[in-house]
Amino acid sequence: MDRASLADFLRRRREALRPEDVGLPPGARRRAPGLRREEVAALAVMSTDYYTRLEQQRGPQPSEQMLASLARALRLTDDERSYLFRVAGRGIPTSVSTTPHVAPALLRVLDRLEDTPALILSDLGETLVQNRMAAALFGDESGHTGLARSGIYRWFTDPSERLRYPEDDRDRQSRAQVANLRAAYGPMGPQSRAGELVRALQKASAEFAELWERHEVAKRYEDHKTLIHPELGAIEVDCQVLFTEDQSQALLVLTAAPNTEGHEKLQLLAVLGRQRFTNAETN
Repeated sequence: MDRASLADFLRRRREALRPEDVGLPPGARRRAPGLRREEVAALAVMSTDYYTRLEQQRGPQPSEQMLASLARALRLTDDERSYLFRVAGRGIPTSVSTTPHVAPALLRVLDRLEDTPALILSDLGETLVQNRMAAALFGDESGHTGLARSGIYRWFTDPSERLRYPEDDRDRQSRAQVANLRAAYGPMGPQSRAGELVRALQKASAEFAELWERHEVAKRYEDHKTLIHPELGAIEVDCQVLFTEDQSQALLVLTAAPNTEGHEKLQLLAVLGRQRFTNAETN
């Protein structure tokens, strides 16, 4: 671990970012360039004291999960992320890491989406990052571990996942989930994480096993669906998807047409989300 290089790199990358680059309001006049240490710490979901010690060459060696969070918070490119891992004394993560690097271009778009639910997904249906509105709609999905990080896996193994959809739309969603996994499985192969997911689901779900044998392959670029919120009820939304060039990650944006009931409920959802975050901060 090269403490001096790590500290200098973190400081310079922090100073190169503006609040608006990461979806934060500009705020009052700043005495120093870039983000504040507490802002980076909040984005990386770590304590300000821990981050400060890293910049002051006093901190412990960060874990791979912590480094991945820092890379995401500082909007690092793939090359910058590899450098971060190297100076921290960790092996350079591969594309099959359990903490995939979120594409900076998608993050920049997500940072600007404050008034509608949006989230970034891996090609295996893992929520990599979600905005406040998406957390209010779907719940905080950052706590899932193992195979359950995949929404596809949870769809076929956790009945509560299906409560988000009307009963008459669940068969369509099942087919879409399997077709999406098949699209990822093709280029990744049977010995990949996609293959591991397929084998686990074939054992866990007869429904999945039957649908998998159909060999349907499709990625969804757009959709119109109804989602069930526990407090607001049914919400009709349009879903648009923006993929990275290699289609390994996707930005999912949910909107509703103006002057519709769905639009009004999304506005209510924004208020509910703010109240939940306020309550969480005061508890």
